[in-house]
Amino acid sequence: MSQPTAWQPPDGFIPVDTQLEGISVFAPRPAVVEKAAVATYKCPNCGATTRYDVGAGGVACEHCGFSKPAEVRRVGRAADEFEFIVETVAAAEHGWGVALQELHCDQCGASLAIPEGALTVTCPFCASNRVNIRQAPSDILRPRFLIPFKIQPAELRARASAWLQQGWFHPPELSASAVLSHFTGIYLPFWTFDCAIQAQWKAQVGYERTERYYDASSKDWKTRTRIDWRWEDGQVGLHTDDLLVVGTTHLSKLILERVSQFNLSELVSYSPDFLAGWQAQAYNIPLANAWEDGKATLRERAKDACYKDIPTSHVRNFSMAADFQDETWRFVLLPIYLSAYRFEGKVYQVMVNGQTGVIAGQKPVAWWKIWLAIAALLSPGVVLGLVGLVTLIFGGIGVIPLILGAVLLAIGGGLSLMIYRQAVQSEAA
Repeated sequence: MSQPTAWQPPDGFIPVDTQLEGISVFAPRPAVVEKAAVATYKCPNCGATTRYDVGAGGVACEHCGFSKPAEVRRVGRAADEFEFIVETVAAAEHGWGVALQELHCDQCGASLAIPEGALTVTCPFCASNRVNIRQAPSDILRPRFLIPFKIQPAELRARASAWLQQGWFHPPELSASAVLSHFTGIYLPFWTFDCAIQAQWKAQVGYERTERYYDASSKDWKTRTRIDWRWEDGQVGLHTDDLLVVGTTHLSKLILERVSQFNLSELVSYSPDFLAGWQAQAYNIPLANAWEDGKATLRERAKDACYKDIPTSHVRNFSMAADFQDETWRFVLLPIYLSAYRFEGKVYQVMVNGQTGVIAGQKPVAWWKIWLAIAALLSPGVVLGLVGLVTLIFGGIGVIPLILGAVLLAIGGGLSLMIYRQAVQSEAA
């Protein structure tokens, strides 16, 4: 009688660890993912390190003049989008595809991918020199698309100088200084999201009604407005295309919102060529967290749409349920020039949109100018009010100047509050 052959697992299965004693468990052999070759950028003519040149639209050598256009395709808003499934994320490429180091700032915690051999000792986010260089991580998702820099670095000084001169309440020596003489071009991480939203709302809606009534005190018929409340509900459908959510926490969101009006129709397929000689930041807000931030923004948009669906402004006890459908995402890099400068011991951050040239940032305030302006705005009302009060006490006709003083004081107070808010926003943006 022949001995039974030992059982063998099917092809492609391997044993895996198990805590069940005496039982063997087999699982499919994991696929071997081959890492893409990391590109290095040396000039084929002279061997010098090349970098991406904004004007040439490709990799160029500053020593011998060699240049090669970037091999990319323009995809615009038709760029591929991905579903929120595990397989999509698992199949995505990782790393930058180019040899990079990572600059890490010990003061603000920012990390930045920089070209190998780059000599930099200052963090572009906070102007600190407490930085160290380490190997760039290779486990981050690789961006699929980006918008190349269009604004030339040589244009930045003139733009920054003109921007510093704007506004009357800044220190006069600020526009004459060279605090914004250096900008760092950085590709920042952004997530884009598309989705459809079905929002169901329910609320008490009030409708105005005019009624006549008899006023016993005046013995006359008058009219008054009543509001009739009733429960109503409705549904609003919205479609969102390319909602941008920044993937980093090391920048001022207020400043970024002012400069992040990008034209996504200029998206191109990602190529490591664009990072040759330039800097890029890896995301520290992962996909799931970014989507939660995006949904919070979209819920507010849906809420506004629901209020617009209600035919009256009288609304109370409002509630809404938002159903998100057909969610898709992209990971892209967008161009920003960043500068952090110190002025009188404080750090201020400035950004320039690398595609459009829009500039925004923080500027110090000469508060003595603010207080003088507020005093000048309030003084006429105060003086006129005091004159009216004195003449009223001593039997003069002080009612008219007293009323005029109150009006001027109210106007001056409103203007003063507006100026004060602008000044605070300039420093705290």
